[in-house]
Amino acid sequence: MKKTIYLLVISAMIILGGCSTTTKSELYGDMYEKKPVSVLIMPPINNSTKVEAKEYFHSTLNVPLANQGYYVIPPFLSMEILKRESAYNAQRFMDADLTKFQEVFGADVALFTVIHKWAKSSIGSNVKIEIEYILKSTQTNQVLFSRKGEIIYDTSVNTGAGGWVGLIADVAASALNTALTKYISVARSCNDYTFSDLPHGKYSPRFMVDSSDVAGDKEFKQRLN
Repeated sequence: MKKTIYLLVISAMIILGGCSTTTKSELYGDMYEKKPVSVLIMPPINNSTKVEAKEYFHSTLNVPLANQGYYVIPPFLSMEILKRESAYNAQRFMDADLTKFQEVFGADVALFTVIHKWAKSSIGSNVKIEIEYILKSTQTNQVLFSRKGEIIYDTSVNTGAGGWVGLIADVAASALNTALTKYISVARSCNDYTFSDLPHGKYSPRFMVDSSDVAGDKEFKQRLN
């Protein structure tokens, strides 16, 4: 009996020891050291089959970044300049020298986003997306922040009706809701969740005081609605 209790205690200690938490300063130490202020949003890299996802997704990135305390280079203005300078394909600059973007826009960091997947499922009543976020220094090309997420955006509807009639009504309503779900709604939820882990910037009252906060996973799976 004593041996059994001893083994249980040891197992519990091992499990608890494996549940150690990582703070934001430990995971994103370079963000606290460099203290970037201004962000240039690069055109999203769209590897999904939804061509329109690129433009819609781009339009949703500035607000959550500003809410985190960063100055965002006006996205519509920067997009026009990037298009004019043949820099609309951000994939070309992922591993290139980014100092030109600091000189032209005055940006401390450039935000790259990669849309790996964007698919609606009427049967499953959801929108499934896979997106990667990368913040790179325009001075050193160093990655200061990155997260990659697989997100299921729940579009199911409960009509409140009971029995088989209610079940059929729920399925029909969910399918219609999935079809009508806008890219912007999904993108906003995804951005809000992802950037909630981004260390706060200079214009936030939590600037440099959130370093001891527990950091989220750099690669995550999450269900949102």
